[in-house]
Amino acid sequence: MHIKNILSFLIIVFLSFPINSFADKILIPMDFHQTDHLKAYGVAYWILDQGQDVEWLLNYRCGSFMTEANENIKSHCRLQGVFFELASPTQAGAIYKKIEENNMEVVLLEKAPLIAIYTPPHKEPWDDAVTLALTYAEIPYTTLWDEEVLTGELEKCDWLHLHHEDFTGQYGKFYAAYRNALWYKQEQAICERVARKLGFKKVSDEKKVVAETIKEYIARGGFLFAMCSAPETMDIALAAKRVDIVPQELDGDPVDFDCQKKLDYSKCLAFTDFEVNTNPLEYEHSNIDTTPDKLRFIGNPQADFFTLFDFSAKLDPVPSMLVQNHVNGVNGFMGQTTGFKKDLVKKYVIILGETLGQNEVKYLHGNFGRGTFTFFGGHDPEDYQHRVGDPPTDLNLHKNSSGYRLILNNILFPAAKKKERKT
Repeated sequence: MHIKNILSFLIIVFLSFPINSFADKILIPMDFHQTDHLKAYGVAYWILDQGQDVEWLLNYRCGSFMTEANENIKSHCRLQGVFFELASPTQAGAIYKKIEENNMEVVLLEKAPLIAIYTPPHKEPWDDAVTLALTYAEIPYTTLWDEEVLTGELEKCDWLHLHHEDFTGQYGKFYAAYRNALWYKQEQAICERVARKLGFKKVSDEKKVVAETIKEYIARGGFLFAMCSAPETMDIALAAKRVDIVPQELDGDPVDFDCQKKLDYSKCLAFTDFEVNTNPLEYEHSNIDTTPDKLRFIGNPQADFFTLFDFSAKLDPVPSMLVQNHVNGVNGFMGQTTGFKKDLVKKYVIILGETLGQNEVKYLHGNFGRGTFTFFGGHDPEDYQHRVGDPPTDLNLHKNSSGYRLILNNILFPAAKKKERKT
């Protein structure tokens, strides 16, 4: 063959291969080499927002991220203080081979999810661990509350977060300690005004409809992540849809005398057979909450930790995504609802993390309709006993927080699509 024809043939062969086959990849490790685990999630989200796919390498170096290399991503990682490595095509091939041969999996992230935080307009943004995490990682979000939920705005969002809301309409059961505090009176007045505006006589009636609307959002394919008192009070509100469980001091009329027997647990997402607490002077909604069992750890919080379950990344990619971490044991932390009694969790719910030797589930996940819900007990992973009025947590001091990593796993979950295997 003539030399000119040979060169033309080689050029054609070269051009027939995808350019990316010869490109370096950026690997963002999530093991102990990572300088800022929390910002790394923000970088992954930013890459998706730029229209570029990200591969989530489940169980490979503690849930690392990998994507095609370019100078913009390198610069963004450096700007955010996120450690990254360059992987040649040969090195990337070795990574894929290791993943194929072990309890690991490649999950493709394709779209930056639209994130919504359910929060009243008068709440301080720092009083919510998820809002803190999103702000620190520079992940954009929108906020909405009851009026937006009931007028269909929720359908525009891929992912919804609830924190220390009280869907029973009892204002967090702060009546005994704070009923004379200005902030409590203001919160009650705002809730009552919104309920009346939306056509309800009582806050508890309005909150039940909000809880039901959120449940319907999940059934249609929405992703719900809830922390602190929101998981407990949402299920209570769903079970008590046609029952008055709110004491007279809070809503002006007495509790249904037979309310406990009238609860419909089949309406709940995660919990069953629980008992509601109708005493307005007790800071507990029900016996779902494990806070009373945790009081012995207040003087020694280092002794309180929960263990994450190890899932098959190939067979169970969803729970595997949600537990990606650089440690298996995570420091415990309290909240209005600290954890969930294990014997009150429905059998079909997947337990992601529990306190071994105790009747406590800290982290759980379930499917409902075409969507999912994930519940995480406690208020702030880096503030063991957060109290009303405490200063906000500075995440610059907790860049490698294992507890906050669990929150951010949930942020990326809606972007995931399991990578098809080649035959």
